[in-house]
Amino acid sequence: KKSSFAKTSEDKEEWLDITVPGKKPVVGHLRPLTRTLREVEDIFESMGFSVVSGPDIESEWYNFDALNIPKNHSARDQWDTFWLKTPDKLLLRTHTSPSQARYLEKNNPPLRIISPGDVFRHEATDASHEFQLLQIEGLMVDREISAANFKAIIGEFFKRFFKKEVKIRLRPDFFPFTEPSFDVSITCLVCGQKGCPVCKQTGWVEIAGAGMVHPNVFKNCGLNPKDWQGWAFGFGLDRLTMMKYKIDDVRLFRSGDLRFLNQF
Repeated sequence: KKSSFAKTSEDKEEWLDITVPGKKPVVGHLRPLTRTLREVEDIFESMGFSVVSGPDIESEWYNFDALNIPKNHSARDQWDTFWLKTPDKLLLRTHTSPSQARYLEKNNPPLRIISPGDVFRHEATDASHEFQLLQIEGLMVDREISAANFKAIIGEFFKRFFKKEVKIRLRPDFFPFTEPSFDVSITCLVCGQKGCPVCKQTGWVEIAGAGMVHPNVFKNCGLNPKDWQGWAFGFGLDRLTMMKYKIDDVRLFRSGDLRFLNQF
């Protein structure tokens, strides 16, 4: 017969083995877009470029007029703009190109810069398009700069970023702030040029718009286009990340899906 003084299981004191290793706390990590951004900045900085920033909320002047896109210009239709309800015509910037105008106003060439940041466009989303994107603007200005300089630098960048040779395609294009203008495409690394939703079954993915800085941009920034020339580009870092990690849907980056994010 059990003694009335015997301890029941409920009365027993909890025993703790202090020699057992504790549970490691869950530690956060960088999302793929941030990893790509830091790597891109490191590569360009190693080639002598400075990293500058610009505001997400821009004025009409810097987003359009200073870049040779005046009112009623047909090129404004290329960007579906988020306008803010303010008396001074503010907007969410549609590209990172305003950074080059801001920098040229306050800094004398020669110069070479990159300017990363978010851009916003009022458009439908699909596997390769989003209303919010991460872009990076590049600008190089000097006495004697040509498209050959751009091709050499961009080719070296892709080689370092993808850690292998990548085919590049430059095709004539139109951007009001550059002349001549061209788009920059690379072979689709998601499907190996076999055709997929990312490359729209073409085997090529447009990564950037680029060209020689238009003389009017220099004039609007207080520089004499007879003294200076340069090139500029705008990269989509979302698409670069898709190519690097073989991601087939741009909407995954901002979905908040931990099943996706925990892979990085």
